[in-house]
Amino acid sequence: MGQKENTDFKEIFDQIEKMLETMKYGSITLVVQDGKVIQLEKNEKVRIR
Repeated sequence: MGQKENTDFKEIFDQIEKMLETMKYGSITLVVQDGKVIQLEKNEKVRIR
């Protein structure tokens, strides 16, 4: 794995971490094209009691 791939993974993990910090319920989806993550999607749920 080259330096570029390491940078890409760090950026992806940093973005996922930011999403997790602000989300209580929901899901995060990684969209992959040609073996590379091209998009992150956050689907947040709001629970009403």
